[in-house]
Amino acid sequence: MLWHGMKMADLVSRDYSLSGVLERMGMSYGFGDETVSDVCSRAGISAASFILICNVYLSESYTPSREVLEQIDLRDVLRYLRLSHTYYEGCAVKSLSQALDVLMAPCGETHKMIIARFFSDYTQELSKHFEYEETVVFPYVEAMLNKDVKDDFSIGQYEQHHSDVQEKLDDLKKLLMTYLPPQCDQRLIHAALGELFTLETDLRKHTVIEDRILIPAVTHLEDLSEGESAAPGDKLSAREIEILCGVAQGLLNKEIAARLNISIHTVITHRKNIARKTGIKTIAGLTAYAILNNLIDAEPKA
Repeated sequence: MLWHGMKMADLVSRDYSLSGVLERMGMSYGFGDETVSDVCSRAGISAASFILICNVYLSESYTPSREVLEQIDLRDVLRYLRLSHTYYEGCAVKSLSQALDVLMAPCGETHKMIIARFFSDYTQELSKHFEYEETVVFPYVEAMLNKDVKDDFSIGQYEQHHSDVQEKLDDLKKLLMTYLPPQCDQRLIHAALGELFTLETDLRKHTVIEDRILIPAVTHLEDLSEGESAAPGDKLSAREIEILCGVAQGLLNKEIAARLNISIHTVITHRKNIARKTGIKTIAGLTAYAILNNLIDAEPKA
């Protein structure tokens, strides 16, 4: 494992792939004998965040504890992920595309069209994946860090729909190794496969960092927010009253979520807050509370 006091030059020498982490966290070479902590401090980055990303990057089986996750600055993780997106779309994908163009040049039009279409579909899928993270997930995390709790999203939704952007790369790899016509230059196939394997490996590590750092760290933030958002005797918010009325009317969580256009996770969070504030946990008790406080009619309307 890596540690804060080691020299940054020794860290990169241990595994050159970590040079990509330095680049994506905005660090530059020329650090001499400076330690990891020194270089991170100069770059305005938490050394704990940097070390954790490096450890997960080097060992995909490494799972940080909650105590370790509590020491990092999630803004550094977002910075790394955003700059990773820039690297993939601005460099790695373009480099692979150029290698494929050179490789397929002597092939027939049908082979060219099939590979080009397949790769184009993949790059569109990758861009869509990154756009979702940039416009939905990352702003949500920043809002959580600013204690601006959002009711219409949770990191669980991201985790549930966290698409695997590597499957098509694996298929492309099989197509290049197995089904290209014999006139294709073997050296060019090797070069294209090298670009492909490099991108595939890096994307897998990118996903592991999201799964092992981003998602559990934000889940912890949500748990803290949930625990702090409701105290016994607090007044119910307008949203909580809407959800309470839904519960009292016999609606299921998924039905309440659909009616209010929010996630089921958000409904569950509000229900826990309602129970804390009112001290009432059963549906029957909450129904009685709603009636006694004139939130719903005692008798259903005809």
